[in-house]
Formats: sequence, structure tokens, C-alpha cells
Amino acid sequence: MADPSFDIVSKVDRQEVDNALNQANKELSTRFDFRGTGAGVSWTGEEAVTIEAETEERVRAALDVFKEKLVKRGVSLKAFDPGEPAASGKQYKIAGKIVQGISSEKAKQIAKIVRDEGPKGVQAQVQGDQLRVTGKKKDHLQDVISLLKGKDLDIALQFVNYR
Repeated sequence: MADPSFDIVSKVDRQEVDNALNQANKELSTRFDFRGTGAGVSWTGEEAVTIEAETEERVRAALDVFKEKLVKRGVSLKAFDPGEPAASGKQYKIAGKIVQGISSEKAKQIAKIVRDEGPKGVQAQVQGDQLRVTGKKKDHLQDVISLLKGKDLDIALQFVNYR
């Protein structure tokens, strides 16, 4: 029988982000303090989101509304990377990006944490934009999961394929 294992990934459910975006737009269109400010949130690509309004203050408030909706939909704010407000004609815009996948340097950092601080006999292997963690005992794998949940790694991690 193969050793127990699980995968560490960083993925975002695009449908949940889309739902949060639609909810934010609905709230921006109905709230009194956003009336007449041209505030809105929209997709600008596969992984890009643009938030716009007529003033810098309103665009920051619209960003807060969008972040609130992401949290309510169960999307980690670590998976959303907003830029700074920039003037574009009469509008202010914030270009944000949905971050998915684990970069190679983050993967190496996570593998080092598992190797140095994790239980003996547990290995982490980088496989593209995810990591596979294997060990002799399932208890050791659960210890690794709790260890990584306790670390602040600046990316949203999910633990999948636990067997």
C-alpha cells in the first residue's frame, strides 16, 4: 500500500469570485452613498478585476465592498491582489488580480518549512504549481496541515486529495 499523502494547492473558485463581483455591483447600485458616483466592479480578463468610481475615496470604498463580498463567499483575501487607485480621465480605477497557483519560490519555502519544522519522515515534492506531501502516518500529515495553517505565507492554501 502507498504511503498516505495530500496535495497543497492555491486555487480560487472563479464562480464564487463572479458571484461576489455581481453582489458587489448590486450593492453599489443600490446604496445611497454610491448614487451618481459611477462605481462598479467588472472583469477585465480571465484573472483580472477592475473597480472604478468618480473619486478616489469612492473607489476605495467600492474596493472594501468587493472584499467584503469575497469574504462572505468564502474566497480568501490572500487570493486577491488589488493595485493602487489610478486616475483615468474622469474616473479612478483599481486594477486587481486573482492569484492562483503556488509560485516556485513559495513552493520551495513551503517545502523547507515542512522539512525543517514538520515531523520526521514527511517529504514535500514540488509538482508544477502544487506540492505533494507524503509520510508514513496520517497523523504526521495532519500535523503538517496544522503547521502550515499556523504560518503566514501570503497565499491562500487548500489541502486536497488527502488519502
